[in-house]
Amino acid sequence: MAKKITALKAQKHNPDRVSVYLDDEYAFGLYRVVAAWLAVGQELDEEKIRQLNQTEASEKAYQRALNFLSYRVRTESEIRRNLNKHDTPESVIEDVLERLRRIKLVNDLEFANTWVENRSEFRPRGRRALRSELRQKGVDQEIIEESLQDLNEEELAYQAAKKNVRKYLRFEWPEFRKKLLGFLARRGFNYAVAAPVVERVWAEEQDNT
Repeated sequence: MAKKITALKAQKHNPDRVSVYLDDEYAFGLYRVVAAWLAVGQELDEEKIRQLNQTEASEKAYQRALNFLSYRVRTESEIRRNLNKHDTPESVIEDVLERLRRIKLVNDLEFANTWVENRSEFRPRGRRALRSELRQKGVDQEIIEESLQDLNEEELAYQAAKKNVRKYLRFEWPEFRKKLLGFLARRGFNYAVAAPVVERVWAEEQDNT
């Protein structure tokens, strides 16, 4: 049995939402974008109400994703995990991600490229560490490898070593080498990359003394 819309009222505490009254009784709330086609006097049957609630669920998930993105850029996997925590149906999650892709608010390759660039500038890391970090963010392996293809590990290892070398200068060569190699290993640089860098930095520091 159809019910008639008798009032549409903006909610006091959230002007982006509208309270819908059917037959003079509050029925449910909707986002304005969902309620845009409704009008007082219009009749809604059970199927139309079901469709409204379905669209509302999708919009609610979309708004939740936008809020999640307002703090920082996210990967698709991070958004998916966040929506899953709120028991969002998989079909709704896919719709939300597709909307975000269309307006370019989510792009895992751009995310990975930016992550690598920021790390390289402010806190240099090797491929091993960057791969691990990006995997934790849920980035696909193929995208990770694409973002790392132009990485100059030797230069990044040198930058990392130079930024942190002072704390090791009080040691003689064997201990200096051991500690700086350990530091670079923790930053994700393998031995083949780190060892020549340690020798280079040591030689430069000896020349400066």
